[in-house]
Amino acid sequence: MRLNEVTYTDAVPVEGYGPGFFRVGGNVFDGAITVLPTGVASWGGLQDLSPFEDQEIDVLFVGMGAEIAHAPQDFRQALEARGIGVEVMSSPAACRTYNVLLSEGRRVGLALLPVIAQAE
Repeated sequence: MRLNEVTYTDAVPVEGYGPGFFRVGGNVFDGAITVLPTGVASWGGLQDLSPFEDQEIDVLFVGMGAEIAHAPQDFRQALEARGIGVEVMSSPAACRTYNVLLSEGRRVGLALLPVIAQAE
């Protein structure tokens, strides 16, 4: 088996996450974020469509937190009307999928709701 180092171009991979935060491109971001070709930014959640205007991406992976949940229909419809496919999954799965497709040079974006620590 031959292993090659993954080289990312201008976009940055998700390096890790934990209760309420994500580590992207060597920086830690608290709360919900977007990871797009234009950079990493805080995100207002599923009602905030502004980060996705004028983005040249084919697919947006939406991480819904620790568990998969449905995205609101109006959120999905608004993005699909802009020509952006929407794939909803848990935030950990969205991070992994985004990183793989990013490493392949695909035009992808990521919108993440944080994984919240559960009380024991």
